[in-house]
Amino acid sequence: MQTDTNMCVLLKYITWQNRHGFAEECLVSIKRKGKKNPLLSRASVLKMAVSTDCHKAQQDFPKVLILKPISFIAHVGEQHYASNKFTFLKAYDSSLPLHQFLSTHSPSIKAILASVGTPITADILQLLPEVGVVVTTSVGLNQVDLPECRRRGIKVANAGSVFSDDVADFAVGLLIDVLRKVSASDGYVRKGLWATKGDYPLGSKLGGKRIGIVGLGNIGFAVAKRLEAFGCGISYNSRKRKPHVSYPFYESVCELAANCDVLVICCELTDQTRHMINKEVLSALGKQGVIVNIGRGAIINEKEMVQCLVQGEIAGAGLDVFENEPDVPVELFAMDNVVLSPHVAVFTPESFLDLRDLVMGNLEAFFSNKPLLSEYGD
Repeated sequence: MQTDTNMCVLLKYITWQNRHGFAEECLVSIKRKGKKNPLLSRASVLKMAVSTDCHKAQQDFPKVLILKPISFIAHVGEQHYASNKFTFLKAYDSSLPLHQFLSTHSPSIKAILASVGTPITADILQLLPEVGVVVTTSVGLNQVDLPECRRRGIKVANAGSVFSDDVADFAVGLLIDVLRKVSASDGYVRKGLWATKGDYPLGSKLGGKRIGIVGLGNIGFAVAKRLEAFGCGISYNSRKRKPHVSYPFYESVCELAANCDVLVICCELTDQTRHMINKEVLSALGKQGVIVNIGRGAIINEKEMVQCLVQGEIAGAGLDVFENEPDVPVELFAMDNVVLSPHVAVFTPESFLDLRDLVMGNLEAFFSNKPLLSEYGD
């Protein structure tokens, strides 16, 4: 009875796992291997299933290339990324030079899964003529050669709005921290200075501040709605005016800065936005101005920003991203008016799970000839 029950469970497991008609073949193999022990445990039976020839079928599945380890997969658990339509091919597990590895596996690689810090260049795509889609785990796509993808007819899917709420929450948190000196006063208390030196200098209230949003996409709009609830006035700069919002629009970032107390950077990093926030913009923001960046580090000219902070030409900064991560300008470490975080605004356990669903949904859609869930369009 126990054996029959185990075999029934196994049959259902294999059928679900493979969905390619190999269940009976695997079951016969398991029975043959287990015939000397009719009272196999369920764990033993499932362990045998893994070692049977039925899993060889996955070798014929199309491959999704992963060039470098992707942190969110490790956080969620690789077992949650099984599919009956494709398998992952990890270049970083191979001892072969990348060029040789890609050339060897090129015919079977149909898709690429990429993350921040993994450039998908024209040279890589040239070695992979069968690739039809690049799926990224980020909202920004500065690591992907989009013109080359367009030229080759390769679809691109990003993280869409998965991170919007978490990043918007974090941006507001950074701003409150800078204005109210939360981290700075925390350090003051921990060092025992409250008892010896007295009260810490007061911070500034958030309500009533004029907020300039640079990049009013999903994240920028989420930031705007949160700060609007605090009683802040919102204006914005974007590639083009958004007809569905009533916030004042400024075509010039410098003009936006001149009419704001706070700049929040939410735009993508492109050739046009690289170093867009420079000394001229920061000077327009003024000595009472604060800048928050949850976009990409290189959108700000970091050297000029550091100089402005050192010389007191702006009041403070909340920075989650940096130009040469993980290297951060050492001048910032001693500044109580600067709050630093290690590019974590997008990451929560909840967002990892949502991202898993979106990534797998995009890949499953591609291999099923269905529309992508979050296809990127210029």
